Amino acid sequence: MKLLERLDELKLWIDHYPWLDMLTSLSIVIITAILANFIAKHIIVRGLHKAVSKVSFSNKKVFLTQKLISRLANIVPAIIMMHGIVTVPYLSPDIVSAVKMIAQASIFLSFALAISELLNIFNNAYQRNPNSKSKPIKGYLQLIKLIIFLVCALMIVGTFLQRDVFTLLASFGAMTAILMLVFQNTLLSIVASIQISSYDMIRIGDWITMPSLNADGDVIDMSLHTITIQNFDNTYSTIPTNKIVTDSFINWRGMSVAGVRRIKRSLQIDQFSVHFVDDEMLDKLKNFLLLNQYLNAKTEELDKFNQHLSNHSELNQRRLSNLGTFRAYVEFYLQQHPGISKEATCMVRQLQPTSEGLPLEIYAFANTTVWKDYENIQSDIFDHLISILPEFELKIYQEP
Repeated sequence: MKLLERLDELKLWIDHYPWLDMLTSLSIVIITAILANFIAKHIIVRGLHKAVSKVSFSNKKVFLTQKLISRLANIVPAIIMMHGIVTVPYLSPDIVSAVKMIAQASIFLSFALAISELLNIFNNAYQRNPNSKSKPIKGYLQLIKLIIFLVCALMIVGTFLQRDVFTLLASFGAMTAILMLVFQNTLLSIVASIQISSYDMIRIGDWITMPSLNADGDVIDMSLHTITIQNFDNTYSTIPTNKIVTDSFINWRGMSVAGVRRIKRSLQIDQFSVHFVDDEMLDKLKNFLLLNQYLNAKTEELDKFNQHLSNHSELNQRRLSNLGTFRAYVEFYLQQHPGISKEATCMVRQLQPTSEGLPLEIYAFANTTVWKDYENIQSDIFDHLISILPEFELKIYQEP
């Protein structure tokens, strides 16, 4: 009985001090919200994480690394503050209204962030699918996020202005032109993302070269607004998505799919070193295993042709040249080289003579797309060809 009497006395004493009653009630509400936040974050969330970790499913790690449950837990203290602030006596109606609006805005934002985390979980789970490289959905999910946050912003603004979303949308109708100007990059990126996906222009993992933006490397990320490329010098290039549609670029995916890579390089031959093959040189060249059969067949062919020109000058007759013989040797050499694809095109041709010599171009395909192996094959071929040129009495053009 004495305890009840003391409580009644304490209540009567507090009634003489309204501010004390207000502070006490407000403190109870705040402490309750803090306790609820602690319970939600440290007990319920951790308990759910432990429960999920014990369940076996394929995307468990993806789910545990995201903050979906933590985002939803933020709603609990906001709800307590929104309903508890009404019970605080002697508090100004303006303050009560402001706290309720802030709490309601916090709930809207927490829901938007939770949906965003859910979309992140979906995207990370989708990226484990082999088809995700050819059909990335990150850009579309970012568009959904943008719409969600725009709706959230409208609801928050409507909460503070005490208007519904549809009224705000109607008032924004006159600002359509301004909004389109503000979001023009987003609109362009949306259209570009649809075109990239429809025409399968690039995929994650593709090697692309974009000289206009100094990008040369592998695509590692594709989002709504940007495409990230890791260059071969380990730098990163961030390209606006719409640039893929408007600017020219090279996609080397076809090379990777085919499994071969083109070699297209020329030897600049000094034109003053080109001459006919005499008998002495012919005997020496027949020692080449690759040329023996060719020279015999070519000599027989020329003899038959020249028989019809027996009454003409020797100058009108067809004769072997050191350049033609070297060209045949190079072609035979490429056909025997283990690093050259036998199914793809392989030829040796002359290009238009220039002031810097006569280009003898090697056009063939290495049977690998590995960069280092490709360069080794190409270098090995040209090392040999440059070294054996003097055997044909040919010289590389070199400017004095």
